[in-house]
Amino acid sequence: MKIVFMGTPDFSVPVLSNLISEGYDIVAVVTQPDRPVGRKRVLTPPPVKVEAEKHKIAVLQPEKIKEPMEIEKVLAYDPDLIITAAFGQILPKELLDAPKYGCINVHASLLPEYRGGAPIHQAIIDGQKEAGVTIMYMVEKLDAGDMLSQVRVPIDENDHVGTMHDKLSSSGAKLLIETIPGLISGAIQPQPQDEAKVTFARNISREMELLDWTRSGESLYNQIRGLHPWPVAYTLLEGKPLKVWWGEKVKSTQEQKPGVIERIDADGFVVATGSDTAIKITELQPSGKKKMTADSFIRGAGSQLTVGVQLGDTNE
Repeated sequence: MKIVFMGTPDFSVPVLSNLISEGYDIVAVVTQPDRPVGRKRVLTPPPVKVEAEKHKIAVLQPEKIKEPMEIEKVLAYDPDLIITAAFGQILPKELLDAPKYGCINVHASLLPEYRGGAPIHQAIIDGQKEAGVTIMYMVEKLDAGDMLSQVRVPIDENDHVGTMHDKLSSSGAKLLIETIPGLISGAIQPQPQDEAKVTFARNISREMELLDWTRSGESLYNQIRGLHPWPVAYTLLEGKPLKVWWGEKVKSTQEQKPGVIERIDADGFVVATGSDTAIKITELQPSGKKKMTADSFIRGAGSQLTVGVQLGDTNE
């Protein structure tokens, strides 16, 4: 059985690696083009390309997979099955219809909840207690295909996007290997998604990264860990962005307005919220500087960072 694998970021690598180690015939890997990365704009290959080249697998890097020439390149491999995992582009109908066993996707959500490009982020931001992976048929409508299999993964209190990303990537890779034999034999009966239960997890916008201190401490904590380690939540300090890499929930004195520093400890500073739970900021990144611990920032900021200083938009 000839498989074309499509994926791009770190999430996809264990999925591809498992297929290779299980002996599946990966005839080609399709991934995004190399992109400039970092301040020096170094042209960097996607993680999946690096993994594919280690195993001497042919790599295609279309800017737009929907272009007829790119479709023909994929079809030239005559795949029996196309597998995608965080590929980053929607497949055209010509590719969806071509393989004997169809096109299947490894999606990091418990479909029909959290269709879209940021399911891990949104599940944590929403305070969910579990996430998961669904293996599903791909269709022209985003993440709407019939489901083949699903695995649930708990979200612990201190989990963030980075930890859940690794857990779900590993779980998805294992689930795919368990699913393929049943798909090929016909033993698995695809289940349609319940449209009444559909929710969406759209890509994270800049507005979603801004902390609104009038919200509850629980909600703000979920937002911080739901954006860690990328793209990272932020607030404003003296009108400039201050990235909040990490924080913890603490009891508030409720003597300050939301966004005001109510206490400075040795390991961070405590910010009042809209509830009786405050947030102690412990890791941060001032505008134009590197990430640092809050105590390093406090020492550097000297007397400027004191109880009573307002974070957020002071013009509100």
